[in-house]
Amino acid sequence: MIGAFPLAFAQPLLLLGLISLPVLWWLLRVMPPRPQRVAFPPTRLLFDIAPKEETPSRSPWWLTLLRLLAAALIIFAAAGPIWNPATGVAGSQAPLVILLDDGWSAASSWDARIKAADELIANADNDRRGIALVPLSEPTRDITILPGGTARVALRQLSPKPYAIDRVDMLPALERFLKATGDSELVWLSDGVDTGRGTDFTQGLAKAIGERTLTIYDSGAAPAHALVAAENAAAKMTVKVLRAQAGGVDAGVVRGLDQKGSPIAEANFNFAPGDRETEASFELPVELRNDIARLEIASERSAGAVQLLDKRWRRRAIGIVSGATSDTAQPLLASTFYLTRALAPFADVRLGDRGAPQQAIAQFLDQKLPMIVLADVGTLSPEIRERINAWINQGGVLVRFAGPRLAQGDDDLVPVKLRRGDRNLGGSLTWEKPQHLASFAADGPFAGLTVPQDITITRQVLAEPDAALATRTWASLVDGTPLVTGERRGKGLVTLFHVSADMRWSDLPLSGTFVEMLRRIVDMSGYTATPGAGVAGETGKETVAPLRTLDGFGAFGPPPSTAKSLPADFRDRAGIDHPPGFYGPADGPLAVNALAAADRIAPLDISALNARRASYTNAEPRDLRGMLLSTALLLFLIDAIIVALLGGGLAAMLRRRTVPAALAVMLALSAVTGTPTPSRADAASDDFAIKAVAQTRLAYVVTGNADVDSIVKAGLTGLTLFLAQRTALEAGEPVGIDPAKDELAFFPLIYWPIIPGAAKPPQDAINRIDAYMKQGGTVLFDTRDAIEAPPGPNGESQTPGMLTLREILSSLDVPELEPVPREHVLTKTFYLLRDFPGRFNSGPTWVETLPRDDGDDAASRPARGGDGVSPIIITSNDLAGAWALRPDGQPMLPLTPGEPRQREFAFRAGVNIVMYTLTGNYKADQVHAPALIERLGQ
Repeated sequence: MIGAFPLAFAQPLLLLGLISLPVLWWLLRVMPPRPQRVAFPPTRLLFDIAPKEETPSRSPWWLTLLRLLAAALIIFAAAGPIWNPATGVAGSQAPLVILLDDGWSAASSWDARIKAADELIANADNDRRGIALVPLSEPTRDITILPGGTARVALRQLSPKPYAIDRVDMLPALERFLKATGDSELVWLSDGVDTGRGTDFTQGLAKAIGERTLTIYDSGAAPAHALVAAENAAAKMTVKVLRAQAGGVDAGVVRGLDQKGSPIAEANFNFAPGDRETEASFELPVELRNDIARLEIASERSAGAVQLLDKRWRRRAIGIVSGATSDTAQPLLASTFYLTRALAPFADVRLGDRGAPQQAIAQFLDQKLPMIVLADVGTLSPEIRERINAWINQGGVLVRFAGPRLAQGDDDLVPVKLRRGDRNLGGSLTWEKPQHLASFAADGPFAGLTVPQDITITRQVLAEPDAALATRTWASLVDGTPLVTGERRGKGLVTLFHVSADMRWSDLPLSGTFVEMLRRIVDMSGYTATPGAGVAGETGKETVAPLRTLDGFGAFGPPPSTAKSLPADFRDRAGIDHPPGFYGPADGPLAVNALAAADRIAPLDISALNARRASYTNAEPRDLRGMLLSTALLLFLIDAIIVALLGGGLAAMLRRRTVPAALAVMLALSAVTGTPTPSRADAASDDFAIKAVAQTRLAYVVTGNADVDSIVKAGLTGLTLFLAQRTALEAGEPVGIDPAKDELAFFPLIYWPIIPGAAKPPQDAINRIDAYMKQGGTVLFDTRDAIEAPPGPNGESQTPGMLTLREILSSLDVPELEPVPREHVLTKTFYLLRDFPGRFNSGPTWVETLPRDDGDDAASRPARGGDGVSPIIITSNDLAGAWALRPDGQPMLPLTPGEPRQREFAFRAGVNIVMYTLTGNYKADQVHAPALIERLGQ
């Protein structure tokens, strides 16, 4: 190829013929030679005669340029130009080494990557070259040279990893292999994304390959996007959308799904030119935002394009109770002001009513809030203490702040035993100076926070020294006294800040560290279902096992064998030991994502490599010789016409043959105008008929409702794919029809979704449907409202959809109907079924009533089929909704009640219905099987 341009030549040496174009220009300019001028006196008499025609002495420059262009096209055509040539390296017998990026960033263009690798392997196999396949995510994998067939099998077994790979780890194994192999040719199928240490890898790769040839594929594939830093703010939920290349305008949709995969909302995002980061916002009520468990970029299959959310992203309601009296508390200096400002970005703050603190606490306990903050609340009544202890044991989080009232109080709602009174630092009657924050406990919830140096503590409450004090200390001062202590009790947590929540005892409430400390505690309130998560003082950190994990394409599946348990307070990005997904109990899982909140992606810098650039081709190779030769022929024809015009030959011919030419033109016009041309309607009808009969197709009635029609088309497309996978039927794409206009006889089955309240079809359409059913066709009516059926007998017949269907059927000659009996042939056509579920499974399925067999052999018949196929099938289970699949192969709509294998049985029901309409009641002939077997035995 010519650089990154998708054009190649089969015989590039023939392009040297372009050098002859200047010589051809000179020849065309000098031939024929200019006429000589000879002085002849009598010709002076002819000057006054105006010539009728003039012939130029030489061809004009633009005509010469036209001829040169035609000659250049012939030279290009002889060189064998190919658009989108087959990728591959050739011209060497050295082994081919294929480096393959297989992290999450490669998943969105994985098919193009596999196609390019397959072409490389095929070309190398044709040249009898060995192939080494090197996925960059597996540094411990042995690199061996394989034959083409084995390499192709190994390629099909690869899949993208759901985490970011570190390419640098592969360099030692690659260096050892290249030293042992010697001469080789390398191809790197890159995703173009630097997720970390990309420059180190390119520099190390440049040293490892030395003078060997390297080709890098880094363009022509779909760009990768990622989601990070989801935040459930006060008014909306936001998530950052990333891309590696700062290209032009880019846009997409982020979808929010709940734990069951049901869609909740969608948000658009737009990249401005030059931006690598943008934001998508969900402006929803907090109750709906709290239900979102998965954010994903629509139409992008990648673990990086998925952001999983757990209880940490839920916006919790937190109650604040202050012990300060209303007459002494100042609004802008009170502890409630600082606490509200610190908690508001990530929680819904509820302030206790003015009055007795115990009444506010009781009110919050009645509301079952997950977290309560007590600011300088002293002694509590035994009844309130008992209720708080029970609430903590059930998972509540209690955060207390010191103050004059707490210093004089005496209760057990603190994590450590306190000394009465408080400690004054830096006062006029003390030698001690104000203290600074020293450190955070390495195994506490504040681990990893930066220790601020500008925070000073002037007063604090002291803890009684004991053996458990060190293990319960989360933050301490320079002199070793605790600043924050915590203790796990039952499923809940008790925390104490040994300073006040306002500015009287310290300037901690003014710092950003104060906000982060409270955020960490609020995050812990989401994991109160299991004791011991992230609290200092536990003998061993609690771990949670993987529940379900994402694959590289962002789809959920069972955890791989390499997945390990992780700490319950895990906050890092996913890796090989901890793939992205949910960990822990199903009722309160921990979310692990492919990228951490602070991660960003950048374009991969390959300037350190002396490499040839290539592109992932998404189109088939195309030979351009025919097009170039046709263009050259057209140019020569234009040249001939121009020469005839300039030389006067065409005008002379027209003068000599005026009458024959006029007659020829008139005959041509009369032939054109006299030939009847088919109408557009007839042509469209013929196209529709050809398309319908060329291949067996399912049909559906177009309702005019865009949402319903798109779901039904996706559903029948999904059923068609399922039929091709499970049966011998390879049907064509489903066709939408209008019963009043289109021919119905082409289709064995017509699916008719009923829209409640829709207008009744015209009588002409009803008559055509009636004729179709009488001629052997089957219409499947689906009211799609089984879940709306009122309770009681015949409730399913009272739904709005069923009432609309009754109005349609009132003009049809409908036979007597019955629910599908157990022995009906429809239950045994392909699969053995008891019912026919769709999105819902509570609605019955109705078919034509068949005559009962009252003979002695009625009980032994395996199937009851009657004489033909039921012309009408009625259901309310929304079959098409269960069959509908998105372009990425995932289900489009959720199921109700979502029983195991419900969607599988819905597809099986569709297979039985299609086979029933195509083959009739042949299964009913199995009644003769015992007699045939008995005769064969004789």
